[in-house]
Amino acid sequence: METPVETTRERLLNVAEQRFGEGGYEGTSLRAITVAAAANIAAVNYHFGSKEALLRAAVARAMAPVNAERRRRLDQLEAGAPPTPEALIRAFVEPGLDLVLRRGERGALIARFIGRIAFDPSRRIRELYAVESEPIESRYLAALQKALPQASPDAVAFGYVNMLGLLALHQSQALSPTPGAAGVQDTADPSELAENLVTFLVAAFDHGLRS
Repeated sequence: METPVETTRERLLNVAEQRFGEGGYEGTSLRAITVAAAANIAAVNYHFGSKEALLRAAVARAMAPVNAERRRRLDQLEAGAPPTPEALIRAFVEPGLDLVLRRGERGALIARFIGRIAFDPSRRIRELYAVESEPIESRYLAALQKALPQASPDAVAFGYVNMLGLLALHQSQALSPTPGAAGVQDTADPSELAENLVTFLVAAFDHGLRS
C-alpha cells in the first residue's frame, strides 16, 4: 500500500506531465500544477526542490521505458550482423510511439509531454531533456552513420535531427488532422503510425542523403 508521501509525489508528476505537455514549461505555473494535484508549493520543494527539478523528474520517468527498449533493441541489433538503416530506424521509432501510446489515455498524455519538451523554445529545457535522451540517441546516430557509408556523417546527422523532430511532432499530436479535413486520414493505431513513419524515414535516408 502506498504511503501518503508517495501518493503526493506521483500526483505531482502526473499533473506535471499533463500541464507541461499542454502549455510547455514557461506556459505552466507551479501554482497551476499544485492546485490540480491538490498539493502545495511546500510539497514540490520537499519532493523535488524546484519547478525545474519537477520537470526533470517527470522527463526521467516518462523516458525510462522508451530508453530501455531502445537500448535493448540496439544491443540486440549490434550483437548480430551489421544492422540496416531500416532496422535502426524501426528500433528507434517504434518504442517512441507504440510503447508510449499503447498506455491508453495516459500514454497520449505522456507522448504529448515528451514531444512538447523535446522541442521546447527554451534551450535550457531542451538541454534538460537531452540529459535523459542523449546517451542512447548518440548511439543510434553513430550506428546510422556506420550503416550509411554513402552519405557524409553531417548529412546523416541532419537526417537524424529531422527524424527526431518528426517523431516529436507525432508524439505531441501537433500533426493530428483537423476533423473533417479533406485528404487527411487520421492514424489512431500506434503500430500503423509507426509503420508509416518508418517507411517514410527509410525512403528519406536512402534517397535523400546520398552523396
